[in-house]
Amino acid sequence: MKVTIKKARIIDPSSPHHLLVKDIAISDGTVSAIEDELDPGEGTVMSEPGLHVSPGWIDIFSNFNDPGHEYKETLESGARAAAAGGFTDVMVLPNTKPVIDVKSIVEYVVQRSHSLPVSIIPIGAVTRNAEGRELAEMYDMRNSGALAFSDGLYPVQSAGILVKALQYVKAFDGVIIQVPDDRSIAPQGLINEGIISTRLGLPGKPSMAEELVVARDIKLARYTDSRLHFTGVSSPKSLEYIKRAKESGIRVTCSVTPYHLFFCDEDLLDYDTNLKVNPPLRTKSDMMALRRAVAEDVIDCIATHHLPHEYDSKVLEFEYAKNGMIGLESAYAVLKTVLPELSEDKWVKLLSLNAAAIFGLSKPKLATGQVASLTLFNPDTRFMFTEKHLRSKSRNSPFLNKEMQGKVKGIINKGSVVLNENN
Repeated sequence: MKVTIKKARIIDPSSPHHLLVKDIAISDGTVSAIEDELDPGEGTVMSEPGLHVSPGWIDIFSNFNDPGHEYKETLESGARAAAAGGFTDVMVLPNTKPVIDVKSIVEYVVQRSHSLPVSIIPIGAVTRNAEGRELAEMYDMRNSGALAFSDGLYPVQSAGILVKALQYVKAFDGVIIQVPDDRSIAPQGLINEGIISTRLGLPGKPSMAEELVVARDIKLARYTDSRLHFTGVSSPKSLEYIKRAKESGIRVTCSVTPYHLFFCDEDLLDYDTNLKVNPPLRTKSDMMALRRAVAEDVIDCIATHHLPHEYDSKVLEFEYAKNGMIGLESAYAVLKTVLPELSEDKWVKLLSLNAAAIFGLSKPKLATGQVASLTLFNPDTRFMFTEKHLRSKSRNSPFLNKEMQGKVKGIINKGSVVLNENN
């Protein structure tokens, strides 16, 4: 495999070529040359005005539903969706059937992903069957390839179990991921509690259900001096707690979803089930506070919360629809559309470098002699996001037929080139 990327702006603070426009040659999966001008010779040539290249992007919270729910997504279709969205690495949820709670299922995911162009990294369950009762064998799963631990869509509710888990992972400096949600508060809640829920006649879920878990878990992280990551944060008060915790030296980090930055509860007035998510979309002022938090470095990274669902799980009454939307293919365009003023340097940190640092993923810098794990994108391209951009098996996206800015060209990873040629 030989690839030459012509006149691309390099976005990688660890590279000697950071922010420079260069030609990049890649041979057999390795960056062989970076110069002002290179003769491409034979092989694939990539050339496009405004092209940018960065270390490969990482998504830390996606559900590929394999094993057990392959009608929603498979490792293969999930990898195609990830590559289309510019992601070279995806951490997948344990909420499969069976749950990823033993080393044999971790090994299944790791082995199946060897031949795929995207690195698929399993998240091991904190508790057996993700039921929140007994700790799973996290040490064995870690040795088999699990990078972090979470009960995924069913966050650990018991403080006693979570404190044991935080103590357990300290043996290998592991990270626990929590979706902050106290499921005992308004368990029937469908959307954010407020004016919109009242107008729509839908039971609401207050932001307090999130904030209580964030406050509690920060105390547990401080007590154990262990590492905890909150994902899907939607409340400004939660961010305030997290910011104070960081300032006091507690080892917590957080991520937000692209859809919490793009939508608010006002967008639910037509009962679009694709916008039924957990934590729910909050108020417009909450959404704007999340955007400011991204710009002010309170947010550490972006998590797509890619949750595929088949037609029958979404096209029905709002009450019965499943939570979640797909988000890998649209993530960068959504982010660039809502916060166009942020630099590409900032986006690469949020989409790649910060996640790599938090979860201990080795990301080779963009320099001669390094392994090529790259994302190619064009920040200035405006386009209509349609079904032709989707590679997932599912279609539950509220972003379809919206005009957006920022287009992914493709990825180079694991010796493979995956380009969005027809998009």
